[in-house]
Amino acid sequence: MATAVKAPPPAPADTPLGQLQMLCDPGSFHPLRSGVSSMRLGERAMPGDGVAAGAGEVDGRPVFCYAQDPAFLGGSLGEVHADTIVRTMRMAGDAGAPVVGFVRSGGARLQEGHAALAGYGRIFRASVELSRKVPQISILSGISAGGGAYSPALTDFVVMTKDSRMFLTGPKVVAEAMGEEISMEALGGPKVHGKNGVAHIVADDATAAVVKTRHLLSLLPQKIGAPAHPHLVVDPDGEDPGAVVPTEQRKVYDVRDVANAVLDGGSLLEIWPKWAPNMVTAFARLEGRPVGLIANQPRQLGGVIDAAASEKAALFVEDCNRFGLPLVVFVDTPGFMPGKVQEEAGVIRHGASLLKAFAGASVPKVTLVLRKAFGGAAITMNSKDLGADVVFSWPDAQIGIMAARQAVGIVHGRRMREDASLSRDELADAYSSEHLTAEAAAASGWVDEVISPDSSRASLAWALRSLSGR
Repeated sequence: MATAVKAPPPAPADTPLGQLQMLCDPGSFHPLRSGVSSMRLGERAMPGDGVAAGAGEVDGRPVFCYAQDPAFLGGSLGEVHADTIVRTMRMAGDAGAPVVGFVRSGGARLQEGHAALAGYGRIFRASVELSRKVPQISILSGISAGGGAYSPALTDFVVMTKDSRMFLTGPKVVAEAMGEEISMEALGGPKVHGKNGVAHIVADDATAAVVKTRHLLSLLPQKIGAPAHPHLVVDPDGEDPGAVVPTEQRKVYDVRDVANAVLDGGSLLEIWPKWAPNMVTAFARLEGRPVGLIANQPRQLGGVIDAAASEKAALFVEDCNRFGLPLVVFVDTPGFMPGKVQEEAGVIRHGASLLKAFAGASVPKVTLVLRKAFGGAAITMNSKDLGADVVFSWPDAQIGIMAARQAVGIVHGRRMREDASLSRDELADAYSSEHLTAEAAAASGWVDEVISPDSSRASLAWALRSLSGR
């Protein structure tokens, strides 16, 4: 009778083996190649070579993982080190299981020259090939440079701790090449990469990063093309969503409070919270079903869509479509950001990318208009004619080409200049009643159903259940 393979004993949490054991369910991790070789400089690396790797389980589901050791030659990557990572990735692809890498590397190992560069090339190629098979997550809890920065950037999600640093060239090289003195934190800390979209999630420390990674894995499918793992239904954390949103169009609120009042309690995991915060992107569950949430954020820039928000949302839509996750879209936006700065930033190109992402997504797509949706932004935020399967609206929402006061300024501008007795407010009220109401949008077919705020969860869940067989 075959002898069961025993899991290794617990290792210190700050070691590569300890990190892998912390990620996996207790007792489930088994090494494939582990430890650090006893090589000295100038000698050929032996198995291990500064990286531990293996397989385990997260919430009972298989996962493959590896962790680099910065205590061994700065976590630099050599030929055998690269072979270990590539082998782990290919095994994950063959098994149809996610890959999680703890990346802490100074880049290619200088002592190995071309062999080290070739190792990074193999890792990059394996990561791209794996993107068509399984989810990939990188956790950075130290310093990563050069190829050690590109490697995680090729994965689906990057989780950084607050003390991690990530850059292509370090401060010394920057000082020599550019004459610019800069700290590692200012060059590549989580405050930098949290705002530019390189880091998807920022955690307080390595333990918190593992907790968030386990949460993320619970919301993703095991492999591309497989259904996401369902969970027990949990009641929402928040209050009635209608109580969250002010009736006054210009008053701000946090759309995440609406999400917490609609989606399963404790399930919301925001992605890129500091990058383009006027657009919220998050994974969550609705009646136990994992979904992707995209929402305008009135708390930031009044919910207006700019180039960065368009790019962020487009990337998220593409990710959800690849992972087979239904899309839930909350709309409350006055439109796209105007002006020279935005045009120079390519708002047309990025806005078109979001249009293309929504129109091309084949997963179920459901939209809820909360308070307002005007102009091109109303089309872009997963409108029915763009491809939304079902569009709901709250009763007091305004939907149209533009806000009433701006509209009458164009439609009745000449009359108001010629007749001072005409009231702009009265004309705006009349225009709004005729063209901007949710009922008018429903009558034209723009909206499928006008629903009360307190029925939002039930209506959205019904829509996704109805579309789940697709």
